Amino acid sequence: MTTRDMPSHPVVRAFVDAINAQDQQALWSVLAKDATVIDVGTERDLDAWVERELFSSHARMEVVRESSDGLSMTARFHNDIWGDIDTVWEFSVSDGTIRRFVTGPG
Repeated sequence: MTTRDMPSHPVVRAFVDAINAQDQQALWSVLAKDATVIDVGTERDLDAWVERELFSSHARMEVVRESSDGLSMTARFHNDIWGDIDTVWEFSVSDGTIRRFVTGPG
């Protein structure tokens, strides 16, 4: 599998594609209404985190490798706050939406 083929899980792929396109509507459509985010071991306010870490800071990510089920991955993440950082992501998906994701340095 090449990095171009990842993420292989369609919901996770939609999440990454929305970030890279800076498409807020697409991102919110893939997140469950009650989705949660854990960043560096701490639960964050999802709305504020998404705005700060993803959109106002122009985030983008390149998946480097993923788990066999496509729900965990390592990615090169970049935004205007942190610059370039290797990150780990884990997703809980049900009913076609992300219920929870956990991220941090990898």
